[in-house]
Amino acid sequence: MSNLDLLKQLIRIESISPNDNGCFEVIKQAFNGLDFTFEETNYKNISNLMISNGNSKSKTFCFLGHTDVVPPGPESEWTLPPFSGEILDNKIYGRGAADMKGGVACFISALKEFLLECKEPSFNIMILLNSNEEGKLENGKVDRVINEMIDKGKFIDFCLIGEPSSSKKVGDVIRIGRRGSLSGNLKVYGIQGHVAYPKQALNPILGIGRTLEDLKNMKWDHGNENFDPTSFQVSNIKSGTGAENVVPGVLEMTFNFRFSPESSPDILKGMFEALLKKSDLKYDVSWTLSALPFLTAKTEFIDIVKSSIKDISNIDTRIDNGGGTSDGRWVAPMGSEIVELGPLNKTIHQIDEHVDIKDLDTLKEIYKKILIKVHQSS
Repeated sequence: MSNLDLLKQLIRIESISPNDNGCFEVIKQAFNGLDFTFEETNYKNISNLMISNGNSKSKTFCFLGHTDVVPPGPESEWTLPPFSGEILDNKIYGRGAADMKGGVACFISALKEFLLECKEPSFNIMILLNSNEEGKLENGKVDRVINEMIDKGKFIDFCLIGEPSSSKKVGDVIRIGRRGSLSGNLKVYGIQGHVAYPKQALNPILGIGRTLEDLKNMKWDHGNENFDPTSFQVSNIKSGTGAENVVPGVLEMTFNFRFSPESSPDILKGMFEALLKKSDLKYDVSWTLSALPFLTAKTEFIDIVKSSIKDISNIDTRIDNGGGTSDGRWVAPMGSEIVELGPLNKTIHQIDEHVDIKDLDTLKEIYKKILIKVHQSS
């Protein structure tokens, strides 16, 4: 089965997070005839699939990925149905084509081709997939599987994540770390009243105005050579009773910090609340820490990935640790060397998500070259 055929099958499965909905079964079938074991676990609302060929070698290479996707949005706005896996102008369309069923399909195809040429790899091979990378933290993540591996003394040396890292050409950008993510929910309390009697009311919308401007202009840190400065964004504000003549009594705001290692959650919380206290309004704020920053400091695997991209595409790849979070944050405590390399990310989560068929072939060849170089170096 080619990477394109496998990707078509995966796209046709509506695996909206946190439901795998059958992707694991398709992937298992792709390993027919190969000496791999399968271990499927279910925690909370998610599924995890570990595929491995033993633990007899000194090093373990792991491909980390996810089979879940975000909802398609209005299906009527898609050029082709979002779960059809249809091809138009040499591009395959569908939710998950780039993020990240394309990476999963390419890695499995690359691995099968590699094993045809190399019957006895010099390293352990593992594929770890989960069904809730895109979903809510409270549904569960792949971290429990990783923690159980650590408890059993099993560790990943090289971890390749097929997240869509590329910008304009496959392999032009890789990631070796990610910023942390700290979210908050703020409630600002005023006094509800009639708009015609402002002295008898206290408007939380007007009260938070200057604070929002301060938050917009705040320099949280300056980042460092590996990470952009910490950023702050408001994702939602709601207030009001629905009546045009009533001053609301409460305002709710959700927000997020994507923070570099130059800041900590406690420092950011303190800076945020110091600005709030200037408003003289009563407030409550709750916090959710969903990711800490991580960075691959060792260079062996990074060099293997960069040289493989150079060999296949003649590109001098660039490291950019921006973007959202990834499941690499769960593997990082192992001390693993982590690299994210996948398709172009320009259409991820968008209407008409797609990936170029030629890009899939290029990515498969890069993955295969990485496996060859890991074999040679182990």
